[in-house]
Amino acid sequence: MKSMEVEAARQQAVLAAINARDTDCGVAGFSGHPERALSGLAIYRANAAALAERSLGAAFPTLQRLLGADDFKHMAREFWRDDPPRKGDVGLWGEALPVWLRAHRGLAPWPYLGDSAELDWLLHCNERAADSTFDAASMSLLEAHDPEHLRLLLMPGTAVFASRWPVASLHAAHQAGANGFDAVRDAIAAQRAEAVLVARRGWRGVVHSIDAGTCAWSRDLLDGASLGAALARATSGFDFTAWLSRALTEGWLQGVLLEPETAG
Repeated sequence: MKSMEVEAARQQAVLAAINARDTDCGVAGFSGHPERALSGLAIYRANAAALAERSLGAAFPTLQRLLGADDFKHMAREFWRDDPPRKGDVGLWGEALPVWLRAHRGLAPWPYLGDSAELDWLLHCNERAADSTFDAASMSLLEAHDPEHLRLLLMPGTAVFASRWPVASLHAAHQAGANGFDAVRDAIAAQRAEAVLVARRGWRGVVHSIDAGTCAWSRDLLDGASLGAALARATSGFDFTAWLSRALTEGWLQGVLLEPETAG
């Protein structure tokens, strides 16, 4: 076996041992001193667990407060074992956590945790999105062209989420501090559904509460629908003028794009 293949095999064995649930797993594959291998694996695992907790804590602050420090630490370590990072940038790790939480039998009594984590992740991704500026000149296209040939572009990182739980209220409670969650207990008990739009304000992601019609409209735009198609599918109570005013005020809109007409 070539030296590079030997090194690759060694690294694979180390990763497998770090992520293994059995303390002695993988040690037999290392030549030399097994006691040193066990000691080294313990250090690697401790560092991996601490990294998991720090990384997920930065990406999921609302979830961390909901679970509490100790339970969040144990959750982070368990998630690391089940779905370890596959990329060098651990800031990209955690996308699968909301689904993992929803499927976790031990967390079934708290079914809102997965949706709360999903909102945290949308905010995390929003703050990592590319910077952009509003193209004010493009607004003139709205008066000059058929809506079927126009697209409204939202700022990079913008996302919408319709939850059957009060995710916006839970996030606001996290912002309010230690006693903030007491105020949303009734909303959780009533399973009050909330929809949100996540957009950047400066360098921070912001949660905007929206109604179901605005959520569906915004999702259409994010999916690339033309202005004409989005208007045709909008709910009966949707007010485009009011939405446009809010989008401009809140900084949701990147600009208007004129699509080339196609023959036929």
